Amino acid sequence: MIRFWNKRFKVGTLTENPEIDEALQALRKQLKDEVARKFAGSLAIRMVDSGSCNACEAECNALSNPYYDLERLGIYFVASPRHADVLLLSGLMTFNMTPHVLDAYKQIPEPKWVITLGACPVMEAPFEKTFATKAPAADHLPVAHHIPGCPPEPLEIMRGLLDFLKKI
Repeated sequence: MIRFWNKRFKVGTLTENPEIDEALQALRKQLKDEVARKFAGSLAIRMVDSGSCNACEAECNALSNPYYDLERLGIYFVASPRHADVLLLSGLMTFNMTPHVLDAYKQIPEPKWVITLGACPVMEAPFEKTFATKAPAADHLPVAHHIPGCPPEPLEIMRGLLDFLKKI
């Protein structure tokens, strides 16, 4: 314990990793440039949880904190599907949520895309297949891109969004 405190007093509290910060800066620049090029500087995302453990949502919430700050890059999470360009879907397609997910998708104006997030929408989740779960999200929606992970870290989500933007 004494070694811990000695190191703490010498170095101080480190809250950021310089190696990750360099990669994050480059990723931010690429994301901002792609959003400006493809969406005139503003990409609106409607996130829908169709039945998950909420770990993916927690990681997406981290994207709004000052460290990642997606809004500065022109990427916004919106409350209404009518204002969205992209549906970001996390969680299993459950029996009860499937009609609501499809309704949210229908409300997004054209052109629209679906991005799945995490292991659940592709049925790789730790949950068992039961009467309450529907097939993978791709059986119900035209999925344009998938961001893997359980849950994916915020950097992986940002990389996935960049891959999606490059793809369209």
